[in-house]
Amino acid sequence: MTTPTQQFAAGALAPAREGLWRAEINATVKLALPIALTQLGQVAMMTTDLMLVGHLGDTAIAAAALAQTVLFGAFMVGMGIVSAVSPLAAQAYGAREPRMVRRALRVGLWAAVLLGVPMTALQYQGETILLALGQNGDIAQLAGRYLMGLGWCLVPGWWFVALRGFMGAVNRPEPALWITLAAIPINALLAYALIYGAFGLPELDLLGAGVATTIVNLGICIAGFAVCYAQRPFKKFQVLGRFWRMDWPLMGKLFVVGTPIAGAFLLEYGLFATAAILMGWIGTTALAAHQIALQTASILFMVPFGISMAATVRVGHAVGRRDAAGTRRAGLSAIGLAAIFMSVMVVLIVIFRHVIPLLFLGSEAAEAGATAALAATLLAFGATFFIVDGVQSVAAGALRGLNDTRIPMIFAAVSFWVIGFATSYTLAFPARLEAVGVWIGFTVGLGVYALLLVWRFNLLTLRGYMPAAPGQMHG
Repeated sequence: MTTPTQQFAAGALAPAREGLWRAEINATVKLALPIALTQLGQVAMMTTDLMLVGHLGDTAIAAAALAQTVLFGAFMVGMGIVSAVSPLAAQAYGAREPRMVRRALRVGLWAAVLLGVPMTALQYQGETILLALGQNGDIAQLAGRYLMGLGWCLVPGWWFVALRGFMGAVNRPEPALWITLAAIPINALLAYALIYGAFGLPELDLLGAGVATTIVNLGICIAGFAVCYAQRPFKKFQVLGRFWRMDWPLMGKLFVVGTPIAGAFLLEYGLFATAAILMGWIGTTALAAHQIALQTASILFMVPFGISMAATVRVGHAVGRRDAAGTRRAGLSAIGLAAIFMSVMVVLIVIFRHVIPLLFLGSEAAEAGATAALAATLLAFGATFFIVDGVQSVAAGALRGLNDTRIPMIFAAVSFWVIGFATSYTLAFPARLEAVGVWIGFTVGLGVYALLLVWRFNLLTLRGYMPAAPGQMHG
C-alpha cells in the first residue's frame, strides 16, 4: 500500500516524463525540419533534371534511370563512410570536446578524397557495365553519355555530406538549407541551357544534364566550406585547421562505424538498382514508370531521412552526455514522428496517383499513356512500402547514434536479398505480376528490415547500452 506522499510523487513524475518526451519531440522537429528541407531541395534538383530529360522521351528517362543506378551505387559507398562524421561529431559535441568535433569532420573529408579516385573512374565504364547487365544498347549508350558529365560530382557531393553532418552535430543545420535553396534555380537554368542549348550554350542533351549537376555540386561544396570557415558558431571549430594532418586513429574509427553504414546503404540501394535492371528486362514502359514512381517515393523519403539524421544527432548528443534515458527518448520519438508523417503522405499519394506521373511526362503524356497508368498503379501498391521505408530509415539513424552499425548491416542483407529480392523476382516473373510484383517485393523486404531495426534499438536502449565515450576515440 502506497502512502499519500508516494502517490503524490508518482503523480508528479508523470507530467515530468511527459514534459521530457515533449521537449525531445520539439528538439527533434527543430533539428529535422531544416535537414529534411535540405534533402528535399536536393531531390528537387534531381527531379527538375528528370523532368527536363523527360521531355526528350521515354528512352531518355530510361537512360537517366540506368545512369543514376550506376552513379548512386558509387555514391552510396562514400556517403555511408562519410555519414559516420555525424554520430562521431555529435557524441563529441555532447561530451563538450570541440577538438574531437573538428577531427571527425577532417577525417570525413580525407575519406572522401581517398574514395573519390576509384569511384570517379568507375563512372566512365557505365556503358560497359550496363551492356554486361543485358540492357538495351541504345539506352546504355545514352546512359554512358549522361555519366560522362556526372562522374566528377562524387567528391564535392561527399564533402557536402560531411559538412552537413558537422553542421547538424553542432545544432545548426540551417546554412546547408539556404545553400541548397539557392542552388535549385541555378541548377534548373543551367540544366535547361546545357540540355537544350539555350542562352548561347551548346546543346548537349543528357551530357548537359550531367555537366550541370557536377557544376552545381561543386558550387554547393564551395559555399559549404565558406560558411563553415567564416560563420558563427562554426568558425570557432576551425574546420580547415591542420587539414593536411592525417588522423589515422580516428580515420580507423570512421571506417569501423562507416563501412557497415555503406554496406547497408549498398544492400538497400542494390535492391532498388536490381529492380531497375528487372524493369529493363520487362520493357521500356515498365522502366520509365518505375523511375517516375521511385522518384516520387524519393521525394517523400527525404523527410524521414531528415528525421533519421536528426535522430543520429540527438542520440549521439545523449551518448556524449552518457544519458541512457535520453538516448531511448531520442530514438523512439524520431521513429514515431516518421511513422505518423509517412502515414499522412501515403493518403495524399493514393489520392493523386493519376496526376503525379503527368508532372514527369509533360508534353509526352499523351503518347505515354501506358507509362502514366503503370506509374499510377505502382504508386498505389507502394502505399505500405512508403511507411515502412520511413520507419526503417529513422530506426537505422537512431542506431547510428549508438555507433551500432554492424548488426543492422546483417539485417539489411537478410531483409533486402534473402527476402526482398527473392519475393520481387518470384512475383515479377514466375508469378507474372511483372512491375507490380517487383514493388510488392520492396514492401516485404523493407517491412522486415524496419521491424528488425526497431526491435534492435528497443533492446539496446532497454539495457542502457552505451558505446565508447568520445574521449576514447584516440585509438
